[in-house]
Amino acid sequence: MATFTGYSQLISRRLSPEANLTVASAANISSHFLVTRRRLSAGHGPFPSLPNPLPSPHLPTHLHRRPEHRPTTTAHFKGSAAADDSSSQPGSAAAGSELPISSASASASPAPGNVAPLGPVLLAVAVACAGSFAFGFNLSVINGPLETIASDLGIAGDKALMGLVVSSTLAGAALGSLAGGGVADSLGRRGSFLLAALPMMVGPLLSAAASDIGLMAVGRFLTGAAIGLSSALVPTYISEVAPTRIRGTLGTLNQLTICLGILGALLVNVVLPGGQWRAMFQLAAIPAALLGLGMLLGPESPRWLASRHRDQEAEQAARRLWGPRGPEELDASRPAAISAASANTGRAAAADVDAHSPGIAVAQHGGLALLSGPAARPLLIGVMLFAFQQFAGINALVYFSSSVFRQAGVSSDALASAAVGATNVLGTIVAAGLMESAGRKQLLANSFVGQAAAMFAMAAGFSLPSLQPHAGSIAVVGTLAYILAFALGAGPVPATIVPELNPLSTRGKAVSAAFVSHWICNVVVGQTFMSAVQTYGLAPVYTFFGIVALAGAFYVRSQVPETKGKTLEQIEAELRTGAKSA
Repeated sequence: MATFTGYSQLISRRLSPEANLTVASAANISSHFLVTRRRLSAGHGPFPSLPNPLPSPHLPTHLHRRPEHRPTTTAHFKGSAAADDSSSQPGSAAAGSELPISSASASASPAPGNVAPLGPVLLAVAVACAGSFAFGFNLSVINGPLETIASDLGIAGDKALMGLVVSSTLAGAALGSLAGGGVADSLGRRGSFLLAALPMMVGPLLSAAASDIGLMAVGRFLTGAAIGLSSALVPTYISEVAPTRIRGTLGTLNQLTICLGILGALLVNVVLPGGQWRAMFQLAAIPAALLGLGMLLGPESPRWLASRHRDQEAEQAARRLWGPRGPEELDASRPAAISAASANTGRAAAADVDAHSPGIAVAQHGGLALLSGPAARPLLIGVMLFAFQQFAGINALVYFSSSVFRQAGVSSDALASAAVGATNVLGTIVAAGLMESAGRKQLLANSFVGQAAAMFAMAAGFSLPSLQPHAGSIAVVGTLAYILAFALGAGPVPATIVPELNPLSTRGKAVSAAFVSHWICNVVVGQTFMSAVQTYGLAPVYTFFGIVALAGAFYVRSQVPETKGKTLEQIEAELRTGAKSA
């Protein structure tokens, strides 16, 4: 995370002298209070007898309307990353302009986000990702032993009841995602994880003990509800606890552990015969137990605590995650918002942000509030990104991959699934390394273009007579190329960028709405794919998926803002003021 005064890098437009003085004044005042607070915490200053540090002050509006007339020091500052494309233009603050700041700020050490120890953060993220692993494992573990399960439960040959074993999980996931936003905002991120861990553990155990389709469906539904709730919680929690400089990289761990969960289920299907399906479900309870135990001992999101005005608990959580200077991470949020707003629209916007966002403690909104005002745009982006992700054909391709590989002469379904799963994991690992350098927007747009190219190539292989002799090879290469393109962007980026874009006051509900879109589109594609292929043929269906992927790339380039290198508070302020380069 850049130092507070490093946010001058965001002031890339030509501001009036009065607006520049406003930013400088806000910087001086905020820095003065931070230094005063540190002195009081150490027992220095005019009030050495105070036993505890003072809470972060909420500055009166009038304090930043006039520049403070005091000696200043002029210094050059460089942020951790460019705030937007204009930062590299001549005359921008990032290009070497000078901003008057107080001498105290000039000597301040780097912001906590850049120097915090990573151990506690990585541990907290790893615990949260146990929910992602359970997501992938529980959705995939049923594929191998489904025929054996149907025989043991007395429903062999009944396609509707066999489908219920799978669809009950998807229905539970959609319901869990729908309820997840309100739960996350009211109980907190940690409390919601603990709530999700219970059905995530009980559901597979009920399925393992099932002797009829009724108990099996109940167990699978509970499991789905739990993974639906955790699917929105994991990226939200990661975005709020991760340091800015590696937030995107850590965000990809959500998708990576989902892929690892799928691979884990595949290995279990290979190692254990279908007759031991009860043991498979018992194994599915392990990541849920790890999630529950880890969250019992782990920290709550400091940002959520601060938003509920639980300042002392927020500071304690910040210290656990970000070290002794952790509380300054929270303190820095307000000047970051003021600076970002000032950089985009001048003093009026800064006053608006200050009036509506006094510190990080903001009002909680939901329901119709999500459909209007500054919360509407990031909400729509989240819903659209997951719709494009699903209707570009990822799950249809995965469902059909075994058949495609068999037509190409690969008789082992397990080998086909292993190739798809390994490609997905490899691509996600590469995406993690590129997330902070290439940025979310570029990875996502290029990913959709790659998916479209793979779909068009496979459609041509299936339909053009001259390519018919090579149709099998084209299908295999095209499938793996499509999976790789998906893993490089369309897989990990939506779950990473959606929590970043949405303001703290609506983040839980907005991320929940985005994942509801994911599950609904998932079910629609899964239920209509085979009938569409029978009606229109494989080539037209793949062409449709390719067109949707191209539309997704266009939407990303025209509507989705970049978030790399910015604090969550900067992003919120820029979206509030309507900045398209946020």
